[in-house]
Amino acid sequence: MLAIGSPSTSISASTTCAALLRELEQLWKDIGESELEKDRMLMELERECLDIYRRKVDEAANTKARFHQTVAAKEAELATLMAALGDIHSPIKADKRSASLKEKLASVTPLVEDLKKKKDERLKQFTDIRAQIDKISGEISGNHPLNSGVSSITVTEEQDLSLRRLNEYQTQLRGLQKEKSDRLQKVLQCVNEVHSLCGVLGLDFGQTVDNVHPSLHGTQVEQATNISNSTLEGLEQTILKLKTERKARVLKLKDVVAQLFELWNLMDSSKEERNSFIRVTSIFGSAESQITERGVLSTEMIEKASAEVERLTKLKASRMKELVFKKRSELEEICRLTHIEPDISTAAEKASALIDSGLVDPSELLANIEAQILKVKEEALSRREITDRIDKWLSACEEEHWLDEYNQDDNRYNAGRGAHISLKRAERARVTVSKIPAMVDNLINKTLIWEDENKTHFLYDGVRLVSILDDYKLTRQLKEEEKRRCRDQKKLQDLLLNQKEAMYGSKPSPRKSNSFRKTNGYRANGNGSSMPPTPRRNSVSGGGSSDLLTPRSYSGRQNGYFKEMRRLSTAPLNFVAISKEDSMSSYTSHCGSEPESPPQL
Repeated sequence: MLAIGSPSTSISASTTCAALLRELEQLWKDIGESELEKDRMLMELERECLDIYRRKVDEAANTKARFHQTVAAKEAELATLMAALGDIHSPIKADKRSASLKEKLASVTPLVEDLKKKKDERLKQFTDIRAQIDKISGEISGNHPLNSGVSSITVTEEQDLSLRRLNEYQTQLRGLQKEKSDRLQKVLQCVNEVHSLCGVLGLDFGQTVDNVHPSLHGTQVEQATNISNSTLEGLEQTILKLKTERKARVLKLKDVVAQLFELWNLMDSSKEERNSFIRVTSIFGSAESQITERGVLSTEMIEKASAEVERLTKLKASRMKELVFKKRSELEEICRLTHIEPDISTAAEKASALIDSGLVDPSELLANIEAQILKVKEEALSRREITDRIDKWLSACEEEHWLDEYNQDDNRYNAGRGAHISLKRAERARVTVSKIPAMVDNLINKTLIWEDENKTHFLYDGVRLVSILDDYKLTRQLKEEEKRRCRDQKKLQDLLLNQKEAMYGSKPSPRKSNSFRKTNGYRANGNGSSMPPTPRRNSVSGGGSSDLLTPRSYSGRQNGYFKEMRRLSTAPLNFVAISKEDSMSSYTSHCGSEPESPPQL
C-alpha cells in the first residue's frame, strides 16, 4: 500500500494502517480464513484505496482548473477595465511562477473591484457631461431633447472612458457654454433694445417679444430663454422694423414740430402754451439714437401735436392781419437800428388796404416781409464795417461838442472837485478831435469802395452817406474859416485897443472905460492890461457853433440839420454885415471863448 501526504501524516497513517492490518489478520486467523481468501481481500482493499486516491486527485485537478479559469477571467476583466480607463500600466507585480493560484486570485480581485468603481465614476462623469452637451446643443439648435437632462452612453463610447476622451468632452462642453453665454448676452441686448424702442414708440413690449418667442417675455420662470438662431433672427427683424417705424415717426413729428415753432412765432404764443409740448419739441434738434424718453414717439403724442397745429392754423387765419403788422413793425425796428430805409411796398397802410381788398394773400404778404427782414439783416452785415466807423466818428463828434462846451466854461481851470479829471478828458478829446478829418476821409473811401462793390449808394437813414460826409467836411471847413477870421479880427481889435491906450493913456475915464467895455467886452485893470471877457455860447446861427452836421443830427432831428446845412452851403455866412458896435461886441464875445486866444497886451 502507498503512503501519500506529508511525512508526519504518512507515518501516522502507516502506523494506523499496520495496526489495523494486524488486527484484521488476527481476526481472519481467528475466523480461520484461508490464505487465498486473505490475499483476495487484501487485493480488494488495495483497489478500493486506489479508487479513493484517484477520485481525490481528479477533484483537486478540477479545482485547479477552475482557479486557473477564474484567475484568467479576472485578469482579462482587469485588462479590459484598464483599456477602457486608458491605464496602460499593469498593477500586477507578483511573480507568476512563485505565486499560487489563490494568491493570484486574491491579488487581482481587489484591483478589479477598484477599477469597476473607477469605471462607474468615470461613466457618471461622461453621462453628466454628455447630458449637458446635448441640452446646450438642443438650446442652440432650437430642438430640445425629449428626455432633458438624461443622456445614454453607447457601447462603443463606453469602451473609451479615458481621461483624454473626458477632456475632449469637457472642452466641447466649455465651448458650448461660451457660445450659449454669448448668445444669451446677445439675446438680452436685443430684448433690451426692443424694450427701449417699444417704450419710445409707446408699443406693448410683451406682445412684441411674444411674437418672436414666448420665453423672451420672462413670465414663465420654468422656461429657459430661447437662444436659437431663429430667435436671434426674429429679434433682429423686430428691431429693424421698430427702427424703421421710429425713423418714420421722427420725420413726421419733426415736421409737425417745425410747423408748431413757425405758428408759435407767428402767433406769439405764451411760454406756458409752449411748455405743454416741451416733450415733443425736445426731439427737434436730436438724432434718432438720442431720443430715449418713453412715449415721446407714440401715436397719441403725434396726434396731440398734429391737433395743436390744426388749431393754430385755424387761429392763424383770423390773426394774419395782426401778424403782418407785427412783422412790419419788426422790420421797421431793424431798419431803424441799422439806419436802413424800409421797403415802402409793405408799409402798414398799404398792407392793410391790400388785405382788406383781398388782392393779396396775407401769407404771401407775411412771407414777403420776412424776406425783407432777411435781406435787411444781410445788408446790415455787409454794412457792419462802415457802421462801426460811423459810430466811432459820431463818438468823436460828441467829444468835440463836449470840448467846445468845456472851453466856454470860465471855471474850467479852477481847482475844484473833478477839475483834473476834466483836464485829462479835455486832453484826450483834443487828440480824438484831431483825428476827425482822417476818420471822415477814411470813411468816405470805405463807403465809395462799398458802393462800387454793391453797385448802389450807401444810404444812412435815406440820405447818401457820402453826401452827409461831404456836407460835414464843408460845414467843418466853414467853421474853421470862421475861427480863423475871428482870430484875425481879434488881433486887429487888440491892436486898435493898444493904439487907443497909447493915445489916451493907460487909465481911461470911468465913462470911457465903461463905454469901451460895453462895446468890446474888455475891462482894464490897474496896470493898463486887458483881460478876456467871460466865455459864453455864441448865439449867431452858423457862426462858431460846434453843432456840426452828423448822421445822428439827420436821424434825431428829422433831417432839420440837413436843410440848414444846405442853406449854409449855398449862402456863405457874412459876419461883418452888421453895425460896427454890434459886430465888435459879437466878435469879442465869440473870440473870447477860444481856448487858444490869450489876452493881448
